Order: sequence, then structure tokens, then C-alpha cells
Amino acid sequence: MPKLSTQEVQEFLAERGHLARIATLKPDGSPSVVPVWFLCENGKIHITPRKHSEFGRNLRRDPRVAITIDEEGGVYRKVLVEGRVEFLYEDGQDALWRDLYRRISCRYVDDASADYYINETIDQPRSLIAVDLAKAKVTTWRMPREGEPYTGIWAKRYYVDGSKMRKQAESGGGADAEKLRIG
Repeated sequence: MPKLSTQEVQEFLAERGHLARIATLKPDGSPSVVPVWFLCENGKIHITPRKHSEFGRNLRRDPRVAITIDEEGGVYRKVLVEGRVEFLYEDGQDALWRDLYRRISCRYVDDASADYYINETIDQPRSLIAVDLAKAKVTTWRMPREGEPYTGIWAKRYYVDGSKMRKQAESGGGADAEKLRIG
């Protein structure tokens, strides 16, 4: 499967509007996944759980996390981050990092709406957490570009023995992205 370059990952994570989906573990060990706003700055994914959020409580108990950030259209870029969160600021220290919170908000709404949202929720304490990408396992993938073999879309282990895609992957051939109107 084609991977994103380091620069492509940085550009993708800087684009407005992509939601992160953060997976944590509940006390009974079952998974919980929540869509959240995020900001990638200085090599870290920043997220702001509210004081009484379930995922914030889960992370205080067990800092292991998986985060996916993807897009539904276009080249279907995807980034998976598996690591540990660090609590940079505790609940109620919001005034110390409100400028960062505003930058997060402005990734999803216009400046005036971000200011309104912050003012309306200013009495709802949040913490600031981060996952350091240099310390995490980061996996990326995207659809093949023009001229790249379409068989590169999945790892070979996914192709059923004897199938057209397995044979094409093993021979190095296959339909290209242009023929399939992808990319």
C-alpha cells in the first residue's frame, strides 16, 4: 500500500477540517472511540478532553491510545497513531493554553465562531493532552497515484490465493490508478 511521505503527513495533518478519532480503553478493557478536534504542532497531536469526558478519564487510568485521521474523498489519505498520551495541562489550567485551544477551534470553524465557542464554554474546564509522533507508531496509507500499480492498495496478505489481484501483485503487473480513475 502506498505510504505518505513525512512531508505529506505534515501537510495532511495541517489541513483544516479532518477529525481525529481517538480510541481509549474503558475500565472493563473494552474499546471506546470518540471523534475529536485536534491540532498537530511541534510534532505532537494535541487534543482537549473536557473534565468529565469518558475518554479523558480512560486516559488518566491508561495512557495508551490509538488515533486515526483520514479523509473520505480524494486520495483517501489515512494516518494511524498508536502511542501514549501525556497530560500537558490539567483540568482548569485552560487560561495557560487558551491560545492553542483557539488554534484548534479555528481549524474547524471561522475565527468569529471559534471566539464565540470559546467564550460560551470558558467555564467548562479542559485538560490538554498530546501524543508525541516521534515516540509513537505512525502508519500511513493512500490510494495509488497515476502510474502506480493498483495492486499496491493493500498488503499482499489480503489478496486471496489464486485471485486476479494476487496474481497481478505477484507478477508486478496490474491495473493502474488512471484506468480506475483514482488520484
